[in-house]
Amino acid sequence: MPTVSSEELAAAAGVNSAKLRKDFSYLGSYGTRGVGYDVEYLVYQISRELGLTQDWPIVMVGIGNLGAALANYGGFASRGFRVAALIDADPAMVGKPVAGIPVQYIDDLEKIIEENGVSIGVIATPAGAAQQVCDRLVAAGVTSILNFAPTVLSVPDGVDVRKVDLSIELQILAFHEQRKAGEEGGVAEAAAAAAPVPAVPATAVPPAAPVRTGGGSEQAPGRKGPDGDMPAVMPA
Repeated sequence: MPTVSSEELAAAAGVNSAKLRKDFSYLGSYGTRGVGYDVEYLVYQISRELGLTQDWPIVMVGIGNLGAALANYGGFASRGFRVAALIDADPAMVGKPVAGIPVQYIDDLEKIIEENGVSIGVIATPAGAAQQVCDRLVAAGVTSILNFAPTVLSVPDGVDVRKVDLSIELQILAFHEQRKAGEEGGVAEAAAAAAPVPAVPATAVPPAAPVRTGGGSEQAPGRKGPDGDMPAVMPA
């Protein structure tokens, strides 16, 4: 019987093991001290809480490049989601198979939802058509919508919308990149400010001017008077 410890799960998830054990206790899974968690049963418990132990039929509206890519995504079935219908407003698309499913016309949307008991819809249309499609989905009984259209949808209370905007995700990454660049620049400036001031070589210091000591005098070389060398300092 394969098992996994809370420490292993916590390390993989990047969380504290004590918090992980507490969260799992809400699932009714306490594990066995010294043994860990039964992996198969733990997966079942989590799937049950997420509503993934039943079949969820979904309809996808808008089978352009993005919609076709989503239809071909293999992760839906493994998570309990079944693509019940692919729907598009282009008559030329009707009947064409995408991921083995023939595309149906938008006029049959309400009938398709009713016949398949659909409560989850996916919108992958252009922005201009998304709200109208959303209204029709809601009116037909869909209460959860995954929106890939680049627009904000207005829905009544009781309807959940999750928006997937790739440009926003890229903007978030750009923000992090900008912040990292700023931090690196700040570190460089701090390092420059903390660098020691280089010492001036002794050879670069000009010779000191001659000074008078005691009762005698020092003569600065190179100064000529009318009678030859002129003392730089007159004798006392």
